[in-house]
Amino acid sequence: MAIFALSFENLYSPAMSQVIQNKSIRKIFRLLLAGMLLLSFSTVKANEEGGEKFDAGKMIVEHISDAHDWHLWGEHDHAVSVPLPIILKSEKGLHFFMSSAFHHDIEGKHVVENNGERFVMLHNHIYYAADSATAEGGYVTVNEKGEATNAAPLDFSITKNVFAMLVSIALLLWIFLSVAKAYRRREGMPPAGMQSLVEPLIIFVRDEIAKPSIGPKYKKYMPYLLTVFFFIWINNLLGLVPIIPGGANVTGNIAVTMTLAIITFVITTISANKNYWQHVFAMPGVPVGVLVLLTPIELLGVFLRPFVLMIRLFANITAGHIIALSFFSLIFIFGEMSTGLGLGVSVFSVAFVIFMSLLELLVAFLQAFVFTLLSAIYFGAAVEEHHHDHHDAHEGAHSH
Repeated sequence: MAIFALSFENLYSPAMSQVIQNKSIRKIFRLLLAGMLLLSFSTVKANEEGGEKFDAGKMIVEHISDAHDWHLWGEHDHAVSVPLPIILKSEKGLHFFMSSAFHHDIEGKHVVENNGERFVMLHNHIYYAADSATAEGGYVTVNEKGEATNAAPLDFSITKNVFAMLVSIALLLWIFLSVAKAYRRREGMPPAGMQSLVEPLIIFVRDEIAKPSIGPKYKKYMPYLLTVFFFIWINNLLGLVPIIPGGANVTGNIAVTMTLAIITFVITTISANKNYWQHVFAMPGVPVGVLVLLTPIELLGVFLRPFVLMIRLFANITAGHIIALSFFSLIFIFGEMSTGLGLGVSVFSVAFVIFMSLLELLVAFLQAFVFTLLSAIYFGAAVEEHHHDHHDAHEGAHSH
């Protein structure tokens, strides 16, 4: 609710009204509904072929977690997926192969041999395989928590999230290079096509985020603010569509949000002027006794801000996916109790999933907006100059 209250006034602007009315946004709605139907079909198919009791928790974790392949439908031996490149670094050198090279061995453990070394996959993590079957019946040893104790090589594989980020980067380059080319070709003419979607968003970021938060020095930070805004927004939208290359939980991966937050932290620290650090270490006008308590709090706040950025984006996106998938799971949970009960619940579940999916479209934009806004606020605080107006006026009155 705080996020809605924070951004409602800014969202209701002429620039945003043009975006909402754009045909491209309506196409995204249709694509989302088509993707949801595919997810429904794939889950039903998996449930029928697997013949096992439906595990909602497992299904949700698999959908929001990263993976070394792109699962389409089915389970176990009947699973259909798109393999992705595996790149490992061991003491013997680099290893390149596709994830499809892993095969089911002892008790379903995924084992592959490459260049004289054997690797095993467990819960989408790759380890060195044991020389022979272990007491547990596989090629990995696990502790009481079910965690593998095998040594692991350095993993530089192209996972689902990595591939999705590469797709989003290519999409961003295509959009902005096409728009830049259109501006050169149609100089002085009104925007058309992709320009009509991108231009209102750029103006929105400039006029509603950068200028009010940073001030006169906003132009220096516009490239980063636009990049992070569109990167988060596009990946949020792609994450709502369970059709390859969509469906990856990129912005719900804490490693991704941590990287974005660190970049914001580095830019803020590099841009910070003397006035910023003076307020951190020795706030003007504060007694020395109070500074003993205030300075550690201010210094802690310097590191807490990027931490809050990281957690906010990660938690909101992940929670949205979990809620939608939870409603979706109700169909199969009640369906196992009774076919009629499952059909009855499916009506309400699908309605809730559609509602949550539409809400997630708004949240996808809001999270991009909030992350960009907070980054701009931090930049503004870092470059803000000390105001001498009150001090100069006092000295002028004293001289008279």
